Amino acid sequence: MPKAGIIYNDVKPVSCRIAEELKDKLTARGWEVCAVSGAGGILGYSSPDRPMCHTPIDQLVPPGFDSDMEFAVVLDMGFLTETYLNLLPQALEKAIAGEYEIEERSMLAVRLFRDNDCLWEALCLNEMVLHREPLTCMCHFEVAIGQHASVDIAADGVIISTPTGSTAYALSAGGPVIIPGVPVLQLVPLCPHSMASRALVFSNTEPVKILPASPNRLVMVVDGNGGCYVRPEDWVQIERSPYPARFVRIQSFEFFHILREKLGW
Repeated sequence: MPKAGIIYNDVKPVSCRIAEELKDKLTARGWEVCAVSGAGGILGYSSPDRPMCHTPIDQLVPPGFDSDMEFAVVLDMGFLTETYLNLLPQALEKAIAGEYEIEERSMLAVRLFRDNDCLWEALCLNEMVLHREPLTCMCHFEVAIGQHASVDIAADGVIISTPTGSTAYALSAGGPVIIPGVPVLQLVPLCPHSMASRALVFSNTEPVKILPASPNRLVMVVDGNGGCYVRPEDWVQIERSPYPARFVRIQSFEFFHILREKLGW
């Protein structure tokens, strides 16, 4: 029996309705279907009384989402959206028939350490953001990229972004758009204190180590749907993950067309 997944936003009635319709259609055609809500992310959020919700990267899989799954349908709007709701039936038929190509996007492995113990980790498709809490002053970040000498950045926060994330938060913060497939990452300071602190693009083969050089607790958020608190004695490591994100493309993906359509370029 073939197997498919559905990930939907359960705060949107339309998303819930379409998820049920998709599940019924696939089940009627002999498919096993696993449907999960994407609200809140897989990781969940930390809280002041529970600052760490650690799930190892290898276990970051919703129930039922295993290697037997042919594909998953994600019901949400975004830059990576492959089709629109009015065209979903046709797209589903092509997916069932296997008439598609696979596009791979690089991801990041983000880990929080205290001494040598890993306290929290996550997979990241778009960006990792490390920033100050509200009502605290500007922070200092000691950032080391690969074997290069570390630099001190005074800012409200820093972003480490993949090419996929270059059209998300990093773009809003002044970073460049990076074409998918280019093997790089970028560092973007948030509201930097110095005019000399600007976005930096570097090879994705080089790991990044960030030490918060300030006495205040910080907040780390990954892809906007999971995170943890970072204490002054902690440090964060970011490197390219061995797990790529794989996207079903039922039509030719033209990046500059998407830029014009989504961003008005």
